[in-house]
Amino acid sequence: MADAYFPHELRPLGGGREPRLTLRTLDLGPVLVGHVGWGADVGIECDYPGAYEVNLPLTGHLESRGRHGPVSSVAGQGTVFRADTPSLISHWDATCTVLGVKFDSAWLDRESERVLGTDRTGLRAELPDQLQLDAGRAHAWRQVVDSLAAHLQSPELFADVAPVRQQLAGAVAAGFLLASCPDSPAGAPARPRAIRRLLDQLHDDPARAWTASEMAAVADTTVRRLQEGFRRWVGTTPTEYLTGLRLRRAHADLVGPAAPTISDVAARWGFSSASRFAAVYRARYGKPPSQARD
Repeated sequence: MADAYFPHELRPLGGGREPRLTLRTLDLGPVLVGHVGWGADVGIECDYPGAYEVNLPLTGHLESRGRHGPVSSVAGQGTVFRADTPSLISHWDATCTVLGVKFDSAWLDRESERVLGTDRTGLRAELPDQLQLDAGRAHAWRQVVDSLAAHLQSPELFADVAPVRQQLAGAVAAGFLLASCPDSPAGAPARPRAIRRLLDQLHDDPARAWTASEMAAVADTTVRRLQEGFRRWVGTTPTEYLTGLRLRRAHADLVGPAAPTISDVAARWGFSSASRFAAVYRARYGKPPSQARD
């Protein structure tokens, strides 16, 4: 547990069963997603050195001490722990299993500047002690985490495909930051000129492993302001636009004379897998890519 997440002090509670750790992880570099259970009532003290942590209970409950008092999280909620901050989980109950999302702190601090325009001090002040995950951006972020957790039985997934790991880590970070930090009234949505600059680069290289923060950097704005500008001037989000662009290029390949394989087309245009490509292709065209010529 210490190797995957953090050094900590584990304390059994109530004289019950001895802890028996269950741990599976998926390492995306600056982001680690894991499934954790102790099988016993325990308390945990940790300083969270060098990383932020979000624990999302799947079963049972998790009690901790936040900045403003006790925090109790159950399924549909998430407890947020700040980097380099002594924290106490006062009761991790025996039935509790969590999805734990760990962010390298230096990396997430940089991402917060690109996504929100918030520096390290501002991020730590804005982060809540708890997230409600049943609606809005937080619910969408939870779905992203759940989709990654489905691959915990294959911890080496994408280990040899750095661009995919980078995209997935960036998506988890951007989703978390946008869900956790309240909208700021300061700043204006990206203007058409900035959006056009990004559109030109997307059209020039749609297969690139674009992350939300990289797109914002091209437009010289934050992810939040870029999304607002895209919705106003383009009518969609940058990610949805990029997916549509990739699909059009992929469709042209499939109906062209060369007849490449579906896997080759998916890889050529930046989709993380052939199955992912097939799913979004069917959603757009109403049929699988294998029937593109029909």
